[in-house]
Amino acid sequence: MTPPAQQQLFDDDPLPWELAAEEDVECAEVVFNRPMEQAFSYLVPEAWRGKLRAGQRVRCPFGRGNRPLTGYCVGFSRPKNTGKLKSLLEVIDREPLLNQHMLDLTQWIGERYLCSWGQALNTIIPAGVKNYAGTRMRTYFSIDEEALARVGETNLPAKQAAVIAALRAAGEPLQSKEIEQSADCGSGPVNGLKNKGILRVTRRRAATSPPSTDAVEREQDLTLNPEQLTALEKILQPLRSQKHETLLLHGVTGSGKTEVYIQAIREVVSYGRQAIVLVPEISLTPQTIRRFESRFDSVAVLHSHLTDAERHRQWKLISSGNVQVVVGARSAVFAPTTHLGLIVIDEEHETTFKQETTPRYHAREVARQRAKMAGIPLILGSATPTLESYARARRGIDQLITLKKRVSDLPLPPVSAVDVRNDPRCVSGSGIGRAIQTAIRAAVEDGGQVILFLNVRGHSPVLWCKACGEGIKCPNCDITLTWHKDRHLAMCHTCEFAIDPPKTCPRCGHAAVRYFGIGTQRLEEEVAAKFPRYKCLRMDSDTMRKRGSYETALDAFRKGEVQILLGTQMIAKGLDFPNVTLVGVIDADTILHQPDIRAAERTFQLIAQVAGRAGRSSKGGRVLVQTSSPDEPAIQFATAHDYVGFVHAEIQHRREMQAPPFWHLARVILRGLIDDEIVEFANDMASVLRKAAEESDLPVRLLGPAPAPIMKLNKFYRHHFQLAAEQAETIQKLWRSVATKLPKSSNVEYVVDVDPLNMR
Repeated sequence: MTPPAQQQLFDDDPLPWELAAEEDVECAEVVFNRPMEQAFSYLVPEAWRGKLRAGQRVRCPFGRGNRPLTGYCVGFSRPKNTGKLKSLLEVIDREPLLNQHMLDLTQWIGERYLCSWGQALNTIIPAGVKNYAGTRMRTYFSIDEEALARVGETNLPAKQAAVIAALRAAGEPLQSKEIEQSADCGSGPVNGLKNKGILRVTRRRAATSPPSTDAVEREQDLTLNPEQLTALEKILQPLRSQKHETLLLHGVTGSGKTEVYIQAIREVVSYGRQAIVLVPEISLTPQTIRRFESRFDSVAVLHSHLTDAERHRQWKLISSGNVQVVVGARSAVFAPTTHLGLIVIDEEHETTFKQETTPRYHAREVARQRAKMAGIPLILGSATPTLESYARARRGIDQLITLKKRVSDLPLPPVSAVDVRNDPRCVSGSGIGRAIQTAIRAAVEDGGQVILFLNVRGHSPVLWCKACGEGIKCPNCDITLTWHKDRHLAMCHTCEFAIDPPKTCPRCGHAAVRYFGIGTQRLEEEVAAKFPRYKCLRMDSDTMRKRGSYETALDAFRKGEVQILLGTQMIAKGLDFPNVTLVGVIDADTILHQPDIRAAERTFQLIAQVAGRAGRSSKGGRVLVQTSSPDEPAIQFATAHDYVGFVHAEIQHRREMQAPPFWHLARVILRGLIDDEIVEFANDMASVLRKAAEESDLPVRLLGPAPAPIMKLNKFYRHHFQLAAEQAETIQKLWRSVATKLPKSSNVEYVVDVDPLNMR
């Protein structure tokens, strides 16, 4: 059934659409949010010909049972034989949700990331937009001047004449209540004019509540130093010549990359065009928004913490062309800008730019394609670029721009690796070793602030039985439960399974359960016990659940109300607090020893990024990194602030492994409830792909199948295998060639992750 509001849209509206196709177009090409490659042809009823446009949603009879299914019109055709075609049931949207440019982009996403066009379309349009959240159908009245002339305005009663005067003064259609208020009358005169045919009635959607308009204090652009000026000039060259180019802005932390972005966007806005700025973490969005709102007249926001109504409002505002800058997380790359002039991705190395559900796109690559299609520049900014981005720049595919110095010539803070194997406090289970404890005391007593980074939430990340030596795992996942003391629960961080803390081991029954490891909750307790005179604040996904919690926490730290800030990755990058004189990395090994080809790169990035939070004023600062692997190259290069040295060492390792950035990967993940069935299905699928690669002489290496590193997740057993090739197109060609030949099973599901970042 069609929602009444949507049906009413077409019952009462005069359908004043522009003609987008010739009147004799008979068929609409429709794609669905299903893993199906083809578009389906449907007859367009006579009443909708020339009015239906590509980018609108339609409801169609699908399958043998003609079940109504919502799809997306992506084009039109004139097939010779239309005798067996079904007709559209309904057009859902008054106007297209996407223009042709975005339709082309989503088609590219489907091809690049081995999913269907319909799946890509369904992902990029927010639910709030599809549901018209925050709006309702309203009735508006306007004057039919021809009808009024026939009746004669002087022949109208006084109250009806007042209604006409109110509408003329408004200069736009009004609702009945607005007319009654302006004309100082009741509903009678309005209804009387309506019955005479003098008032034309239209229905359209309107927001149920006006957007909030908080005033933001305006700021002037900062004066750029010579390095920043050089960087800006290099960015302005492709902007002014109106051509596409990808520019990698590699600047050390605190080098003023954001100010370069802002002044480049200033030029874009002067042309009457728009810019999109992507940031990796929701925690960075409030700070970034404030920065841009203080410089530009109109800034829109798109991120996951918006309500559906807010997201719909922002989407409509952007599509109206009345926004200069769009700031948001990953999905903001799809913002419906009408005159896009520049895309910026800040902290481009962050893994949060990769979508972990179908379509598993990477916002960086989507932005690259969108910028290429629009003929505009793309700026990638980072102090620690991904090896993929840096390698492209070194090969001359993209332009490398370097900022080697911090603004005001402030030095990078000294970074020291602290070997916790020789620290009796850490050996005995403490999170804060002697060196960091002494440094914290010195920093806060001197009026400075401290950031402590630990990428493990909860109190104790390991529950372990001393009797049988087994970890206590989630029954649904192959993951050890984490003790959350504040909730008095042992929880799984993957499926959210939770139980009261076990008093006996589920496996052997002994009362020998022990809690090991340090999470942010336990670290918070330790800080409070050792530094009771100072205010400590924890930022992780457990404490930042409430709306506005990020802004509140960071504002308190900025004002000096909090002396010690501790947390997970959300405090590791992008934050600019001049009073921070000490940064402590509590455990640098949490990512280093993961079974992942990018483990060393991520470790280097995290240390370098969190270290960059210190020493951002004349007070200076220092960084202490606790580790049991001080000799690891990633840690040694990070403590030396030597990104180029790390890249040269790591790139050789990647070349030998035939890994990114030299080879492209696609990971096929299979899951089911019966492990043996998955093994058999995975082997059959891999055999089909191997045979096709050999017969087609496609240079694709297939590794596996094998159990996934986390073999059980959300009750499903998991296996995987990898496809690797020097060109992404080779993998795409192989997969497309066998897509219809792959085995099928009602008991086994699979997904394809192109260019995977998560190898769990």
